[in-house]
Amino acid sequence: MKRRDFLWQTGTVCAGLAFSKAVPLFAETPASGWRTFEVITRVEVLKPAGATHIWLPAALIRQTPFQKTLANKYVAEDGTAKFTESKEDSLGIVSATYPEHAKPVLTLTSRVSLKNYGVDLSAPSKVANASRAELDYFLKPSKYVPTDGIVKETADKATKGATTDIDKARAIYEWIVENTFRDPKVRGCGRGDIRFMLESGDLGGKCADLNALYVGLARASGVPARHIYGLRIAKSELGYKSLGLATDKATKGQHCRAEVYLNHYGWVPVDPADVRKVVLEEPPGTLKLNDEMVSKARTRLFGSWEMNWMGYNYAHDVALPDSTGQPLVYFMYPQAETADGRLDPFDPDNFKYEITVKEMS
Repeated sequence: MKRRDFLWQTGTVCAGLAFSKAVPLFAETPASGWRTFEVITRVEVLKPAGATHIWLPAALIRQTPFQKTLANKYVAEDGTAKFTESKEDSLGIVSATYPEHAKPVLTLTSRVSLKNYGVDLSAPSKVANASRAELDYFLKPSKYVPTDGIVKETADKATKGATTDIDKARAIYEWIVENTFRDPKVRGCGRGDIRFMLESGDLGGKCADLNALYVGLARASGVPARHIYGLRIAKSELGYKSLGLATDKATKGQHCRAEVYLNHYGWVPVDPADVRKVVLEEPPGTLKLNDEMVSKARTRLFGSWEMNWMGYNYAHDVALPDSTGQPLVYFMYPQAETADGRLDPFDPDNFKYEITVKEMS
């Protein structure tokens, strides 16, 4: 076992004591374009009943061209804590357990360096190919992102006439921008159930719906794709009020993005859901697709991301350690359970949690 894994997975103490562990992941090597942020998530269960459990997603445990996770530090007051991971999904889970009558409080501090990321699609580049095992993994269907039936039928329609993977990836992106919409009534980041969307004909949703649809249609077309669940942590420097934070509070900043794997280009960032967010939310609101702000976002978000956002993981159908509840469709919100059941993660006023951000450099 690697030293890092040991530190993450075995650090626990007796109930009644605080648990604290700082874990460096990658050497902090500031370079041009990189910005470093400290993101603090604090969770408190106000009405504990019996034993209480809290789970938090850690920052990506895999280094990427756009994110270096420098450290995760977690403190479980009056409880015990552990770290579990799934390397395939770059998923790290901080789990804390509290005995009856304890005050359940869990704090996770993540420090990350981020860099704006784009792939030049004008000409093939020399990139290291992903392994066949990795590509096969991100072609697999999941419970809520299947690749058969109406999903395959829709993918075939969206990519009709496209012969290369890049043409298929772009065709699916344009189909989603043209045919879906952002629905502000949807709770949180959405259900992520793309078969329901297509069978019901209701193509409204939020990022975990629209970008999940992109992933499902790409996989159904034979093109590897994956969700990346994460959090907006800073304002947009590109003039988009809707695509960033107005303050240092990121409590409701959860956002899912997507990547698609293209031969000779590698993993390429895409985000059709944010195009539809610009349509709905940029002043004065409900913009046309040919509006200049929308057109710029539409062009930019096939191939690049502004990194005022921190990634958590690629995971779906997430089984929380020691949970009695059902697996999560996705994991980017704090989760908690008491003897009375699982709390509502989309209600941070009653299930008390706060996420704050500070830029370090």
